[in-house]
Amino acid sequence: MNKRVFVGVDGCRAGWFAVLLAMENDQNYDWEIGVFPDFSCLIDFLKENYGQFEPLILIDIPIGLKKGGSGERLSDIAARSILKARKPSIFPVPCREAVYAENYENACEINKRLTGKSISRQSWNIVPKIRDLDTFLIRNETFRSKVKETAPEVCFQAFMGSPMRYPKKSLEGFSERIRALKNLCQSADKIAGSALSRYRRKEVSKDDILDALVAALTAQLGQKYGFEYVPCDPEEDPEGLNIQMVFCTPESNVRVRSEKE
Repeated sequence: MNKRVFVGVDGCRAGWFAVLLAMENDQNYDWEIGVFPDFSCLIDFLKENYGQFEPLILIDIPIGLKKGGSGERLSDIAARSILKARKPSIFPVPCREAVYAENYENACEINKRLTGKSISRQSWNIVPKIRDLDTFLIRNETFRSKVKETAPEVCFQAFMGSPMRYPKKSLEGFSERIRALKNLCQSADKIAGSALSRYRRKEVSKDDILDALVAALTAQLGQKYGFEYVPCDPEEDPEGLNIQMVFCTPESNVRVRSEKE
């Protein structure tokens, strides 16, 4: 069996927070965490330290941008329909021209002109991350099949079989989500605890850690049991990037054990 490294990535104030699961077989793995100032630094780290592994990276940031016109990305619409009560966690994604605008005011004007809608501050706050990943994937076509978009709240719901009851930034929400992760990964507490002790909250927040971990586990379990796709048939943006999210509904008896335990 070929070795694989499964990476979950979430944007954080310090850049990108990543959880890496390096699989030796179906049950055992080493894990590692890290913060990277931009996406290319994460790729350089993988090449240097896991060059013998074939990577699969799941990331909580939009991949593929519409050029304009009415209507949102089909992946965002479908993800909201899955989440129902948690659907506000899926932000509207600005069109490509707005993503590359110089400032918020210009981006709002461009998006309004091309799509009929302005841009919320929440959406604008993640634009630098969208731009970073978009630029990388446009310039590095070989990574397009290795980097996939996911939505952590969809992943948590798939793991638990029901929507999360509490907001992810609340104490109850953190506890609820760590329980969902521990059902599938006995090292969830150790991974989260290591990140909490290593990084300050102004660098990496609690929900950044759990979002990256659920993405890494989704990558690993999806490779084994199969992914579900949102939508089933991807849209393609003008740059040739697929617009599609992935998640995994694992079997109830799936468990993974870390070699570090």
